[in-house]
Amino acid sequence: MPYDPRLVAPMRAELTALGFTELLTSADVDSFMMQKEGTALLVINSVCGCAAGMARPGVRLALQQGPRPDRLGTVFAGQDLEAAAQARSYFADYPPSSPSLALFRDGDLVHFVPRHQIEGRLAEQVASDLARALAEYCGTTA
Repeated sequence: MPYDPRLVAPMRAELTALGFTELLTSADVDSFMMQKEGTALLVINSVCGCAAGMARPGVRLALQQGPRPDRLGTVFAGQDLEAAAQARSYFADYPPSSPSLALFRDGDLVHFVPRHQIEGRLAEQVASDLARALAEYCGTTA
């Protein structure tokens, strides 16, 4: 059963305030992923402590440090069940985990951060790793 929407609203807002588009349905995910040109960051969001303490703050810090992907999308595990399953189909070689971060370049997965590389780390460490990937795949800042 999905989480109460009132519970997850502030957790969703942490990413939408950064410019992420919420992908609420399977069709939303497919539409986001069909845009192959450029770079895209897809975040599987969740209610867990590592999402709140490390993943979302880490993403925020990384996006403030340097290059940003062309597109930002997010699905909420435990809430948008079909959308989360569809998003995970684009990186099916990795076991499902939430939170997780997937960076695509021209439609190809180029960097993936599963939950086990998020939990137990500081938000700054998650940010540093993601910022390196963004610098490599999204270009350099002016």
